[in-house]
Amino acid sequence: MKLICLLLALGLALTACATTPHGSDAEKLAPYRAQAGKPVNDFRYFGNLTGWTPLGDSALVVWTRPGEAFLLELYGPCSSLGFAQAITLSNTMGRVSARFDSVSVLGGGTSHMDMPCRIHTIRPLDTNGLKQAQQELREAKVVDRKAEQD
Repeated sequence: MKLICLLLALGLALTACATTPHGSDAEKLAPYRAQAGKPVNDFRYFGNLTGWTPLGDSALVVWTRPGEAFLLELYGPCSSLGFAQAITLSNTMGRVSARFDSVSVLGGGTSHMDMPCRIHTIRPLDTNGLKQAQQELREAKVVDRKAEQD
């Protein structure tokens, strides 16, 4: 059932991408939400991220190590998140906590004084499920119009 919901969400996202250059924030976020687990209070942070992806102005994915990623949803919009060259995460003794820690945008916009964006929820991602869903989308087959009519 979860796979069907994911495929529907990804199908809708692809349809929207065909008509809009980048898709809406909700369309970018949908596949990640479908692969996200229940909210957790915090996660271990080793001081470095292996990657991150903005999903609009109020959510992002951070990869803490290969195969481990978290969906962070923020309180309200985070200015310049989509244009950031880098981000930093606040933490306490190597743990990033929902409701207490923040994402700071570095080099994202015209302002050098961007305010930190407080993390509302943290949800671990099923990275294998996400990769599989993306691969299934790539394997979509193109059918020639003539072959369809036969």
